[in-house]
Amino acid sequence: MSNLRLFAGNAHPALAKSIAHHAGVPLGEMMITRFNDGEIRVQVEESARGNDIFIVQPTCAPVNDNLMELLIMVDAFRRASAKKITVVLPYYGYARQDKKIKPREPVTARLVADLLESSGVTRAVCVDLHAAQIQGFFRIPVDHLYAGPLLADYLTEHGYVDGDTCVVSPDVGGVARASALAETLKTSIAIIAKRRPEVGRVEIVEIIGDVRGKRCVLIDDMIDTGGSIVGGAATLIQRGAAEVIACCTHPILSKGAMERIAASPIQKLITTDSIPFKWPQFIEDGHVEVLSVAPLLADAIKRIHNDDSVSVLFDRTW
Repeated sequence: MSNLRLFAGNAHPALAKSIAHHAGVPLGEMMITRFNDGEIRVQVEESARGNDIFIVQPTCAPVNDNLMELLIMVDAFRRASAKKITVVLPYYGYARQDKKIKPREPVTARLVADLLESSGVTRAVCVDLHAAQIQGFFRIPVDHLYAGPLLADYLTEHGYVDGDTCVVSPDVGGVARASALAETLKTSIAIIAKRRPEVGRVEIVEIIGDVRGKRCVLIDDMIDTGGSIVGGAATLIQRGAAEVIACCTHPILSKGAMERIAASPIQKLITTDSIPFKWPQFIEDGHVEVLSVAPLLADAIKRIHNDDSVSVLFDRTW
């Protein structure tokens, strides 16, 4: 891997360092500063000519700053004659704007793909995209990785799976993800049917499936305000569930979501470090478990660099 170079922006340096450790390569030298008016300045401090460049940068909050920083980094490497530029996006910001819901709305997830391509990206690596069709927004190769197996292994190894376990999808759109987890764990499945009368407000209509006396595992790709997952957990308990565990890949957790979850019937939140987790007190008290996607991403990076198969990392689509 003599010409593999791994770099990171400011979005998640801890994850980048862990990926570098598992990949067995050092993080490249790069200086990112700001001008007095807030403009981002990037200076790559080692040769990139002819190299296979990988840039780790989840476009999480502050989304616009992290996205712009990524675009500027890519442009710097393109102008430095890098052979290939792969962006590693553990979290893809703007993924929820993947289609028009109302007239005169943008499809911002596609715009982000266009911006990345035009800046010089030759390949993208993503984890648990909110909408699978985002892969089709790119004209370059996209490797879509899944954190589901990590969550499944943790649940199995820590005694959360038995004959009374039921995997629950918090909405109809997440049925495929919940089905994959239920199939892996060999459990039953239930679905929460809901509607959104307005952004940020959720109304639960019905629960499809038997949850009485069950240990319910709520699985979603992301938790933002926590309204869906907390409301779903409360309804499951009302319907006779014995216990509720929540799982997600991307812990956005905005607007007091973590405190809301801690005060809810959810006994444990199992998530990943695709986004920086900023509430260590909830890890220390056992309320949260953060699994690392670094080994998965490091393996994918090495396979891409060596022109090996990435799909062999998974036995199914999640």
